[in-house]
Amino acid sequence: MLARDWRGGELGILLAALVLSVGVVSGISAFTTRLQSALEQESHRFLAADMVVRSSRGLPAEWLQRAAAQGLSHAETLQFPSMVYAGEDKMYLASVKAVSDRYPLRGELTASDVPFGEVQPAARGPLPGEVWLDSRLFPLLGVAIGETVGIGEQDFVIAAAARTEPDQGASFYGFGPRVIMHYSDIEATAVVQPGSRVEYRQLYAGGQDAVDTFDRWLEPLLTDGQSIVKVGEGQPGIDSALERAEGFLLLSGSLAVVLAGVAVALAARRFSERHHDYVAILKSLGASSQRVNRLYGVSLIILGGVATGLGCVLGWSLQTVFFTLFGDQLPLEPGAAGVRPYAIGATTAMTCLLCFAWPPLRRLGDTSPLRVLRRDMPLESRRAMTDYLLGLGAISLLMWWYSQDLALTMAVLAGLLLTAGLGFCLALLLLRGGRLVGMSAGSIWRLALSGLQRRGAANALQVVIFAMAIMLLLMLLLVRTSLIDEWQTQLPEDVPNHFMVNVVADEVQAIEATLRQQKIKTQPFFPMIRGRIMSVNGADLPTTQDVKENRRQREVNFTWSEQLPPDNLLVAGQWWEPGTREALVSLEDEFAERMDISVGDEVAFLVGAEAFVARVSSVRQLDWQSMQPNFYLVFPPALLTEFPATFMTSFHLGRSEKRFLNEFIREFPTVTVVEMDAVIEQIRTIINQVTAAINLVLAVILGAGALVLVAGVQASVDARMQESAILRALGASRQLILGGLLIEFVTMGLFAGLLAVVGAELSVYILQTHAMDMVYTPAPWIWPIGLAFGALLIGGLGVYCCRRVVSVSPLVVLRDI
Repeated sequence: MLARDWRGGELGILLAALVLSVGVVSGISAFTTRLQSALEQESHRFLAADMVVRSSRGLPAEWLQRAAAQGLSHAETLQFPSMVYAGEDKMYLASVKAVSDRYPLRGELTASDVPFGEVQPAARGPLPGEVWLDSRLFPLLGVAIGETVGIGEQDFVIAAAARTEPDQGASFYGFGPRVIMHYSDIEATAVVQPGSRVEYRQLYAGGQDAVDTFDRWLEPLLTDGQSIVKVGEGQPGIDSALERAEGFLLLSGSLAVVLAGVAVALAARRFSERHHDYVAILKSLGASSQRVNRLYGVSLIILGGVATGLGCVLGWSLQTVFFTLFGDQLPLEPGAAGVRPYAIGATTAMTCLLCFAWPPLRRLGDTSPLRVLRRDMPLESRRAMTDYLLGLGAISLLMWWYSQDLALTMAVLAGLLLTAGLGFCLALLLLRGGRLVGMSAGSIWRLALSGLQRRGAANALQVVIFAMAIMLLLMLLLVRTSLIDEWQTQLPEDVPNHFMVNVVADEVQAIEATLRQQKIKTQPFFPMIRGRIMSVNGADLPTTQDVKENRRQREVNFTWSEQLPPDNLLVAGQWWEPGTREALVSLEDEFAERMDISVGDEVAFLVGAEAFVARVSSVRQLDWQSMQPNFYLVFPPALLTEFPATFMTSFHLGRSEKRFLNEFIREFPTVTVVEMDAVIEQIRTIINQVTAAINLVLAVILGAGALVLVAGVQASVDARMQESAILRALGASRQLILGGLLIEFVTMGLFAGLLAVVGAELSVYILQTHAMDMVYTPAPWIWPIGLAFGALLIGGLGVYCCRRVVSVSPLVVLRDI
């Protein structure tokens, strides 16, 4: 039977839907799995490793030995500020970074043979006895490549100009004019002494399982001042971009599952409707309902196996083509996808067959043999509602299994249910409301509107199917646009890319005047005091971090402000009145959550040798990706004015203006300028890569949506072609028939587009506010796009699929049907 159906063209639609469903689901799953793996590996460049441990004191060498025993690579770095000498009269305070032989474990070092020269990758850092200087240090110290500089008690040969390090933005110790030296030379400098302001780091890299195992072993051993650094902590902007991109990829895969199920359901329904006459003949010849069910059940299993195999090959080919065409846009060679994507594709195929294709095929056994004599007998449809509920449950489980995200699944289902429920009622109302228009319209409009009226329920269902497919595509487009717009808003071209710290109060006005003279726009100057949080509600906090809790004594930066700082959102409590002398404090929300502190709690602080207690008056939400100065703790000015403070600010400086920093630092030698431009460029690079990946996935989903629309049009093409053939036999012109079909499909496309936009807006609202931690913004531009897309695409597809009726003899069409 399968062979005969294949020769007769009956099987092509269902097989194509199954193959494309498996191919799209497995291809997107493999593509997103490999892409996500590549982006995660790329994100590790910002740490120069897969895992980093940092401390203000030396770290145990036993940890490195344990890592080596578990097959992990390791390296060490030490960062500290120190004077660099060039003779007796030239010196400068630089940021020194000592690195071991294997540094970096991820990413690459770059250097140049001359200051500001051509950047070249370096296989390793400086050799013992050598240093690399930041390009800006050469004119400041008046030195050249090959000459010597002194650090502490040791002289070093300048071997190259340091340009970039992968973890350059991982710590404030690593900013500004820097010097890179070999780790073994630290002792010879005699600079690092007990109490020195330093940061030790141990870097580890290896397989994910080995890193996770080592992480679990190491975490309980950490003491006060030691912590494990991850990408989200070192660069929250990168972590957020990757997290939201991952959510988008999961959403894309989930929508591919939905579209696959709908395509198979439509194709299976048409396949079963075209087999009722065949089954009637079998039953008239003595075949039982059980035998018919076995016949179609076994055929379905064979069909599913063939389609799954072909679909997996198609999926593998899709993701291979993607990475071949767009591999140069990716940060590195992605790893293998494994068998999971193809297991998802196979499971999707089997679930679609069981829950979408089998129910209408199983009812073929109930076909009456009388259809051999009476082909006008109605088809069995008593369990259509049960089919829909079964399909909805199957789609829900598939989406949840694929995404592992209940909020994401529920958001998509909410939009689908709204579109299907309200949409069906609205479609019936609008289609039946065309009766009065049709009575007074011309012949071509009367023909089209009468067709809409005659198949009111079937057309309403078809409108809902079109609307669901368009809604999913619009929803993906909206989320993609929102993501990219948010990333571009967070990192505009003029985003502050330099921080200025260690500014004393007496220099604030002079620095403001200097920057104003150079037409450099700065953020406000924020006071900064270093203090320690000691206790909460009278209970002393532990000095070391417990494995299960984050509450511990810790040093943080304080600031003061009369008004709520810009870009801060009050989420609990109230801001204080200007001029208040109460002992109050406002906390950042995530910090308050980690410390388990809420509004009304009494918190004890220590600044130097002075202790004081303040009551928590409010909790604030901050945007850590804005590159603006942010603080965990803000106090009223009257509470901190007696403590010595330094000031900080941020400003934007273009590449052509960088040399201004040399003159500025000569004029204000105690000020530290933190250069963030390289870090911002790294963030922009990875966001651009994520954006390219999102656009590729969107293109694939558009292809899957087109498949559903084609299947939806073909679901009713037989009845429309039969009517059109009769009209041609009665003398109707080609223009009349095609014009009527065009109006009919365009009208349904307009209704479908309207429903799709409403459902997409609702789903995106739920997604952005509950699943992706984004701010929802209405998108009015999507309304004309949705309406035009529905009308043009559905109208074009409908006329294209029915074009055969005006090019072939009506007798041939009627015989085929």
